[in-house]
Amino acid sequence: MTDFKDRERAEEAKFAHDEEMLFRITARRNRLLGAWAAEKMGLSAVEAESYAKAVVQADFEEAGDEDVIRKLLGDLVSAGVDVSEGDVRAALDAKAVEARRALMGEA
Repeated sequence: MTDFKDRERAEEAKFAHDEEMLFRITARRNRLLGAWAAEKMGLSAVEAESYAKAVVQADFEEAGDEDVIRKLLGDLVSAGVDVSEGDVRAALDAKAVEARRALMGEA
């Protein structure tokens, strides 16, 4: 019986660790994506940092990535940047890879 309980605890710990890593990767990806968009909009370093934080916060509006994509696309178009939804999605994918590599390098 203790083997089963030990296995159960190990699975729960692994699940918790995986969920925490996914959260950290997503938050880092969103920060990197915000920095990418800020550069496209020509924001100053201070404005870019603030904008990157706003992008991370935008991800808490609804499940999935659509809230982040909607924010970025709206802000970029409002700033007069010639960008498509496909460009934003491609940047999101690229920044996800970059965030995962960065966090794996820290571990």
